[in-house]
Amino acid sequence: MATAPAPANLPLFYKDLVPLSSVDHADFRARPLDSAEFLVGQHAIPLTSDEFVSACRFFPIVFSAGDNPVPLALMGLNEGINTFVDDDGKLVNPVYVPAYIRRYPFLLAKLQPNSEELSLCFDPTSGALGKFDEGDVLFVDGQPSDQTKAVLEFCKNFEEAGQRTGMFMEELKKADLLMDGEVSIQQEGNDKPYVYRGFQMVDENKLRELRGDVLRKLMQNGILGLIFAHLFSLQLMREVFAEQVKSGKMPLNTELPAA
Repeated sequence: MATAPAPANLPLFYKDLVPLSSVDHADFRARPLDSAEFLVGQHAIPLTSDEFVSACRFFPIVFSAGDNPVPLALMGLNEGINTFVDDDGKLVNPVYVPAYIRRYPFLLAKLQPNSEELSLCFDPTSGALGKFDEGDVLFVDGQPSDQTKAVLEFCKNFEEAGQRTGMFMEELKKADLLMDGEVSIQQEGNDKPYVYRGFQMVDENKLRELRGDVLRKLMQNGILGLIFAHLFSLQLMREVFAEQVKSGKMPLNTELPAA
């Protein structure tokens, strides 16, 4: 249910990646983007399990289809539709912004396939880094500035959250709690409902039937609370649908594309 892969197998949003260098980018500055044009048309954003409690107040949280599902925050129910930003990529209303979005244009990546070492990289097409007169300096006397150190720490925390998310998903699969999702929404004036598929969700019936020891383990490691956040968030599907109707963006296709 994720958006189509970026060119050259780059992650969502990223059009190119360049390692941040104290030599090549010694005089570069970072400035905030006025808008997030890269969000326009992106309906599903990767989410870490650490963010479920904050995100469930604003977005439906689902899991991508396939054998290796990942959590996704739905900003629209159809591919190419984002109800939370306008056509210029500016947020329509104040909402929780997923860390995956806040990380851009930076990213920790392996420069060598056989190495486990991660290097701080950035997307040079973002327009956020360059030889600007204003903005935060990235290097001071050849050393990372406080701003760069903060970015690196944020990216490291994101990677660690990603590892916790992987363990969360393994626990869901181990308990056999995931099922193919389907949501039917009836629009006033239409004879047939809109039926959305192509994602996964927690099966509430299986959750109720869990053995006591398994349920106790999920409660003790905090996973049960995350499951409830996911289930509560699904009520927001109808609100996102209503925003799509309001904006006049209702394509005929109601299949949420599989990852």
